Amino acid sequence: MMKTHLKPLVSLILLAITSPAVVAAGSHDTMNMPDDAVMIVTSPVSSPLEVVTSPKTPRQPVPASDGSDYLKTIPGFSQIRNGGTNGDPVFRGMFGSRLRILTNNGEMPGACPARMDAPSSYISPESFDLLTLIKGPESVLWGPGNSAGTVRFDREPPRFDKAGIQGTASLLTASNQRWDSNADVSLGSEDGYLRLIGNKSHSGDYEDGNGNRVASKWDKWNADVALGWTPNKDTLLELTAGKGNGEARYAGRSMDGSQFRRDSLGARFEMSNIGEVFNKFESSVYYNYANHIMDNYTLRSPGTMSSGMSGGHMASSMGMDMGSSMDMGSSMSMNMPMAMQLDRRTVGGRMMGTWLWSDYELRSGIDGQQSTHRSKQDAGWKQDARFQDAGLFSELTWNATDNNKVIGGARLDRTRVNNDTDVGASVRSKTLPAGFVRYEQTLSGVPVMLYAGVGYTERFPDYWELFSPTYGPDGTKNVFDKLKTEKTTQLDIGAQYSGERLNSWVSAYLGRVNDFILFRYDPNNARVSQADNVDATIMGGEMGMSYALTESWKADASLAYAWGQNTSDHQPLPQIAPLETRFGLTWERGDWSSTGLLRLVSSQHRVALNEGNVVGKDFDKSSGFAIFSANAAYRLSKAIRLSAGVDNLLNKTYSEHLNLAGNSSFGYSSNTPVNEPGRTVWGKVNVTF
Repeated sequence: MMKTHLKPLVSLILLAITSPAVVAAGSHDTMNMPDDAVMIVTSPVSSPLEVVTSPKTPRQPVPASDGSDYLKTIPGFSQIRNGGTNGDPVFRGMFGSRLRILTNNGEMPGACPARMDAPSSYISPESFDLLTLIKGPESVLWGPGNSAGTVRFDREPPRFDKAGIQGTASLLTASNQRWDSNADVSLGSEDGYLRLIGNKSHSGDYEDGNGNRVASKWDKWNADVALGWTPNKDTLLELTAGKGNGEARYAGRSMDGSQFRRDSLGARFEMSNIGEVFNKFESSVYYNYANHIMDNYTLRSPGTMSSGMSGGHMASSMGMDMGSSMDMGSSMSMNMPMAMQLDRRTVGGRMMGTWLWSDYELRSGIDGQQSTHRSKQDAGWKQDARFQDAGLFSELTWNATDNNKVIGGARLDRTRVNNDTDVGASVRSKTLPAGFVRYEQTLSGVPVMLYAGVGYTERFPDYWELFSPTYGPDGTKNVFDKLKTEKTTQLDIGAQYSGERLNSWVSAYLGRVNDFILFRYDPNNARVSQADNVDATIMGGEMGMSYALTESWKADASLAYAWGQNTSDHQPLPQIAPLETRFGLTWERGDWSSTGLLRLVSSQHRVALNEGNVVGKDFDKSSGFAIFSANAAYRLSKAIRLSAGVDNLLNKTYSEHLNLAGNSSFGYSSNTPVNEPGRTVWGKVNVTF
């Protein structure tokens, strides 16, 4: 039964109504209240290649507390569910470090060898102002190996015309004891600002459509502070610090996350309008530390042993013997209390300049990162890997005419990895090239934008691919030396039409991946995995439209499809989400709006059994499903908006194709998928001032 928290909700509303801060003098460049309608599909604004949205906008289905769930409203995204939160995002069937996720230009890789704490699990989306997706290898500005795309969560500096206070706050309550609170408050003047950000999120276990409880509860909190100096409108110096922690129970793993500690520090400096040619300089540095504890006793009772693994081995091993067993949870549970603590310390920075002359714009710079991974053992902390990368990049835009432009970029990285385990060489290094060229055209007399681009990137195997598998491509345990870099060449095309009543867009891709990194799992022992290189062909796309039926009624639709083929073995690539479409109908009049959403997902019969990635594998074909949701929103005043909705209105019992098998300690039999939530009722209040 849903627990409501009316007292704090009413308090927040009354505070916003009566507070003089509602009409504070600060300008609201990035603090503005979003459109009244609840977002059901995130559509591109100017180009289908790039999607920009505000994470503060209410969305349906109501997302969990992490970055992965927010991305699901963007066509092409799906996620591998663990439990109620901390899923792993997948874009166009591509997983892991193929999709780079940045926060304020920094990166925070997780510490768990099986990605229990995926990078997106440390992100509280509502504490950021902008969410940007760049599809495919069509940019070189944001690090190496981003073959699937780049996701950026950014905070924009608040701007003040005179001394004042501005910010946003929100409260959410929902079924399954869901309770979220967020506050983002800035105090400042023309000379600078102090920004305080905090959030807390809690949920109990949810129930599926059959009323069965699914282990999925979580508790999280984050706190961040930013101190900015703005001596003039073209200069910014900002210092940041943040902390966070939480816990999460996972139906699909044999252990839970009892600690997700985050410590972050950062600084950035920007100068704009410097001169006629050298126009802008920006630099940033960051420090991100993840300290993660997993165990089988804080959020559950240790189960019965089903795989014959000894508890001592589990507690001391750092290889994929530990990582795989947590993912393929139905094959194993543990009858002894066990825990493991790991950490990862990542330090990095970047500098970039912008030059303008005639019809050209050049953005060029350098970036670098060092990331160290350790595990805590009886004798203390032990380092097993250190990743270092340094890169040079340049992107040139030529505005050939008012309606045509050509964009091209090149990047060169030097990656070095220190291996402190007993298997393989002690050091491995590689020079990684990347580049792209793209043509964009806006048709004369017709509101149509077209683009076509081709890009290439080479990706070094990440920590999970080098240190988590049991075996490498040659069948030995020396994964570190034998696993090859992944090379992607991809064609991206698209178009967008922006009319008075009709807006539509399409983006498509066709790619060749040489030495695609694939995980194979032993069908009789999910603890045993092999990382291999195969050649692959990928293709697919996304499309959407919005049509104003009348002044009050609007129809929306989107479609996403991904296809992958392992050309080395002449079979499908694993872990590819099926065809998905969304249909929305929105009514808006005055301060009221209401939306209905129908999500249709096809069955998936293209599977590669017992193959996948470090988190999940294909263990069966999946059935299609249809889910209907609805919401309504009301703007109580210029500062306050109320919204409420019901997700999965018909209480459908279903599971996604990308899924972890349920763990036997929660009563799941072998290869049983974890079901999605049943009917979920929610209410939310957003306040801006």
